[in-house]
Amino acid sequence: MDFTPYLTGFQAGSADERLLSLKLDGQVALAMKGRLFLRSMCANFADPVQIGCAVTDEKSCLDYLSRAPFSLLICTDYLEQGSGFELARHAKETRPGLRVIVLALGDVIPAEYAEVAWLDAVVAEADFVEDQHPLQAAVLAVMGNHAYRSPSLRSGTLPYLSCPRLTPREYEVLDLLASGMSDREMAEALVISEESARTYTKRLLRTLGVHNRLQAVLKGMRCGMVNL
Repeated sequence: MDFTPYLTGFQAGSADERLLSLKLDGQVALAMKGRLFLRSMCANFADPVQIGCAVTDEKSCLDYLSRAPFSLLICTDYLEQGSGFELARHAKETRPGLRVIVLALGDVIPAEYAEVAWLDAVVAEADFVEDQHPLQAAVLAVMGNHAYRSPSLRSGTLPYLSCPRLTPREYEVLDLLASGMSDREMAEALVISEESARTYTKRLLRTLGVHNRLQAVLKGMRCGMVNL
């Protein structure tokens, strides 16, 4: 999936929902596993114009990187086609100055990539499910030419996971968020107003103790509440 053409007019998330509150220099490339990750990550930028590539597969991302200068690549380890780690390797081979952050949905760095010099930063899913700071820390580190590994990757210990009980409506909302729906699409699916959809989403975020939609779905996955 190539979401890049749809970024024109894309609405960024509210300030309190953003994982990335940083202003970045240069274009950013995103390669994420599925529509949810793409839309959620795009919403984390105050200015979507910064995003010059938003795709779900390795080949499409490499095509974008070959055609224009980018300063930062953020990708998930799993992609719809290809591998995030291999994408990072190929991207660094062709553009050594590119900074790369891999979001490890598997919470580990595979042994063959553990000590490679080209892997600038890795953030484990477990570390940003409830805390938005590891991703921000990774961006600050790589843009300052430093390597970064999120806390659980450094310690080898995953953080404690608390799983609250959801209401039937909250389960419905979580399922719709997991499918990558916007507030407007959710309102149509539930036959409610867009304002009510936003209210339901905010209530779900409070129940789960997270800051944004991406974290809500990731926590739902870890708690066995939803599958992607």
